[in-house]
Amino acid sequence: MSIHTPTRQRDLFIYQVFVRNHTIEGTFKALMADIERIANLGVDVLYLLPVHPIGQKQKKGTYGSPYSIKDYRAINERLGSREDFKALIVKTHDAGMKIMMDIVFNHTSYDSVLFKRHPEWFYHENGAYTNRVGDWWDIVDFDYKDNEGLKNYLIETLEMYTKMGIDGYRFDVASFLPLDFLVDAKEAVKAIDPNTIWLSESVHGGFLRTFRNEGFEGVSEGEIYSVFDMAYDYDTQPAQEAYLNHEGTLQAYIDWLNLQEEIYPQNYIKMRNLENHDFGRFATTLNNDEALLLNWHAFTFFSKGSTMIYAGGETLSDHHPDLFEKDTQKPGPKDISPMIKKLAKNLRGPLFSRGTYTIEKAEDADVILCSYTLNNAYAFGAFNVSKNPSKITLPLVDGTYENTVDGESITVKNGHFNSEDLPVIVKTSTKNKREIK
Repeated sequence: MSIHTPTRQRDLFIYQVFVRNHTIEGTFKALMADIERIANLGVDVLYLLPVHPIGQKQKKGTYGSPYSIKDYRAINERLGSREDFKALIVKTHDAGMKIMMDIVFNHTSYDSVLFKRHPEWFYHENGAYTNRVGDWWDIVDFDYKDNEGLKNYLIETLEMYTKMGIDGYRFDVASFLPLDFLVDAKEAVKAIDPNTIWLSESVHGGFLRTFRNEGFEGVSEGEIYSVFDMAYDYDTQPAQEAYLNHEGTLQAYIDWLNLQEEIYPQNYIKMRNLENHDFGRFATTLNNDEALLLNWHAFTFFSKGSTMIYAGGETLSDHHPDLFEKDTQKPGPKDISPMIKKLAKNLRGPLFSRGTYTIEKAEDADVILCSYTLNNAYAFGAFNVSKNPSKITLPLVDGTYENTVDGESITVKNGHFNSEDLPVIVKTSTKNKREIK
């Protein structure tokens, strides 16, 4: 099966919500009260962490992990009723957004409906049911081998939610799922809604290598694109983290981003995000440095691919809600919603979905320089990801331009611009592009 993902999906802006901790109430109804604000950010897709009942056997923390699921076809009563969930779908659609749900088909809780009814569908070794990743002790893995009944049940579950109005699926640890099953599942869902969005949480390369070395089959990032529309950016994340931890260079990170252009299909889409429910707040990583945070957020939106914000990121929050407890999201010190709205509105269209993309490091500074070119349209971005100020050379003819980031005017003189005044994004025509020798 080959995939023909429309490159326009690179325009998508995804907003991730952990319903339990998004509001004080932690319910679908309380989330519905926030839908209008979320939509006004320019969000295209509301993405929900798992909404199913959570297993209590061997659970982690007080509430347990939402990824330790007891019943795929039921709704967690703590979040609301099935009718509340359907109402949220309608409310999301009415606000002009699509809705995506988390799919966890690698495992269930030990007290799940399926484990009780069909223990033969689960992985076991040395006479004991278990999982293939040691520290995930609250879950038991599926064994897909020769279990057509399991595959049919899971596909029928996807069909059920698609008919309910769900527009997309984010597959948890997709790299550990059989490729033939994913192909069949996608064909079944697409028969109901051909526009369904498929997002893969494909795992880090080192994790996949370890998994394979232990004798298990895992799907590579390249194979992921034979089924999924887009994938997490976990192949480049280690290089980014190394730079942020002063253990690697910015050039090494950019080299990884450029490599993606060579090893993935021409219409590949990476889902770019600075943080999510698994990884800590970027504000904490950067010690709440506002200038650096603004540059990294602007760069993420300008990067080639779709963009995701974890709820709270629009206020530069450094509070990362606990996955296993009731831990209501706390807003951060600065609301950058105006900037996000501008980026979400202006970084769309054929130039950004089909244009030729370049990314490089400034010669004498840790500044990321990116551009898009399509016919006579041109966009340029410069992002200072270092505290060190410097003067950089911009590929723009001298003149005054509007900075898409904040709507302010910027002046380029003698081809130079001060990096402390970044981030800068300029949309112009190729006649204003200056070739740097």
